[in-house]
Amino acid sequence: MLTKAYVPYKGYFSSPFARWQGSMANEHAIVLAAETAKRWLAEKNLDPKVFDYFYLGMTVHQLQGFYGGPWAAAMTGAAGVPGLLVSQACSTSTVAIFSAAMGVESGLFSAPFCLMTDRCSNGPHAVWPNPGGPGAQVISENWLMDNFNKDPWAGQAMIKTAENVAKEEGITRKECDEVSLHRYRQYQDALANDREFQKRYMYPVMIKLSKKQTLMLDADEGIMETTAEGLAGLRPVLPEGVHTFGAQTHPADGNCGIIVAARDQAKKLSADPSVEIQIVSYGYARVKPAFMAAAVYPAAQMALDRAKIKAKDIKTIKTHNPFAANDVFLARKLGVDVMNGMNNYGSSLIFGHPQGPTGGRLIIEGIEELVLKGGGYLLFAGCAAGDTAAAMVLKIS
Repeated sequence: MLTKAYVPYKGYFSSPFARWQGSMANEHAIVLAAETAKRWLAEKNLDPKVFDYFYLGMTVHQLQGFYGGPWAAAMTGAAGVPGLLVSQACSTSTVAIFSAAMGVESGLFSAPFCLMTDRCSNGPHAVWPNPGGPGAQVISENWLMDNFNKDPWAGQAMIKTAENVAKEEGITRKECDEVSLHRYRQYQDALANDREFQKRYMYPVMIKLSKKQTLMLDADEGIMETTAEGLAGLRPVLPEGVHTFGAQTHPADGNCGIIVAARDQAKKLSADPSVEIQIVSYGYARVKPAFMAAAVYPAAQMALDRAKIKAKDIKTIKTHNPFAANDVFLARKLGVDVMNGMNNYGSSLIFGHPQGPTGGRLIIEGIEELVLKGGGYLLFAGCAAGDTAAAMVLKIS
């Protein structure tokens, strides 16, 4: 259980997420995230020199990403601050925020900054030397697609891990379609009244189309309309499977930033010092090979146990749900309503998955939902490559 780490109210932002090969497809993910954070800090009148450490969360390598953390810190305006690259697949945001919180808890930091970003579009193609191969033929890897399609340890694609859990737990196609449709409707709530909810935290990215022309992308791009009839007409991705392309997420591009700080510093940086956001606990898990979706429950339960609360004490649950079966499984295990007990206002199943910033955006949305509810506990939980998962409990008061 943590006692000293806080998030300043409004000390966070998320860019819109764009379906891959969309408007952000040719943008350097680190540069775009740093430039976006720099503009956001300036508009908030927050001096980046207040940060004493920098976490860059990223999973898809970018040109000169070798310099990741310190480079991003300098471009953001914190040139004198060292930085660390965090790369933990879909758990990247959770690990970065927890690492920052532990730095505050230990007294090492007073205000670290977490900047998470990824560009799934136009992913790198790596070439590895192979002197022993026939004619010294190289080994090649598509950084993104090859790893989506095969876990080198479990030997199966990510979607197969969800299907394995669905089969073992008796999760049906009907359940997955119903959850997917409801998640789409929940996302529509975030768009009501001219995107009133999303505008509480979403910050536009500036994309340079040419020397004289820029595009300000201020809303999610590439969201597919979902209907019961449309879902029913789709074929399963895998034979005999329960997931169609409508019941799983899509790769995307985007970024987000979150300030973590000691309590007094958080109050100074907060848009409203009367709103306190405490990072309470962290949980993690790894399950048997090729059962990734099942890891979310033990990670969530660890976070709850460490916070010394139960699922019934949670007012808002947000999940990274790359497959609909993830939510069905977690809801069953926690004893919550899979429809109305989680993911109000949106989830990665609908708005996409840039990996690095996905969890961060979901945590931010959970914070804003709880502020509207008058406070309480937030549980975030999500799976990650390697049959792992991470979870976090925050308290808003």
